[in-house]
Amino acid sequence: MIAGPVCGRTLAAHGASVLHVGAEHLPVMRPVWVDTSFGKRSTWLDLRDTSQAEVLRSLWSDADVMIQSYRPDSLAARGFGPADAPEGTVLVSLSAYGHSGPWRGRRGFDSLLQLATGIAHRGDGAPVPLPAQALDHGTGWLAASGVMTALRRRAVEGGTWHVRVSLARTARLLDSLGWIDSVEDLSPVDGYCDEVDSPLGRVRYLRVPGGLPGAPPRWDWGPGVAGGDLAEW
Repeated sequence: MIAGPVCGRTLAAHGASVLHVGAEHLPVMRPVWVDTSFGKRSTWLDLRDTSQAEVLRSLWSDADVMIQSYRPDSLAARGFGPADAPEGTVLVSLSAYGHSGPWRGRRGFDSLLQLATGIAHRGDGAPVPLPAQALDHGTGWLAASGVMTALRRRAVEGGTWHVRVSLARTARLLDSLGWIDSVEDLSPVDGYCDEVDSPLGRVRYLRVPGGLPGAPPRWDWGPGVAGGDLAEW
């Protein structure tokens, strides 16, 4: 719900043409959608329908990158796994508990992973979750970094690439960085925000962090309507 869309949103900020593919019968969390849909287009495809699955296959064949965040083997069972990747493309696979081991097929999301990995543990008291979905967002940024690395290596070495990231591994990475006591920061955030009109109304948002000489990251438009675009590049 967050990690995959954050990856696509990050790539869109760096110039990628991003088409989010969902299905109309699956739920959409409006706050998450508003936050993660900057710079993207959105379309519906139901992979239970053979003809619509073929549309996705055609889109994939013309793409540089496909990002998928279903459980391991879920899309592979429908013909969209690593073995099906068109030559010369980059596939990103995101999972909750990792890509191997006895928990690989489990469903999961950020808050569950904080409990399962011990991040929410604070001494002998009740678990205390992080104040943000840091595992989801962190995994999305790591996935985007993996895509950029894979594209650079493809340009030098050629080949087809598979980027694998998981919330569990991100939790381990973040935990390894150590802890500090929480400090209340009352600094205003206005200097980091912009506003944009969108089909969903006026949206106030945080600008893309960081910068690049000659190619500052940015989103060319705000969030649109889920499923409101054609399934085409």
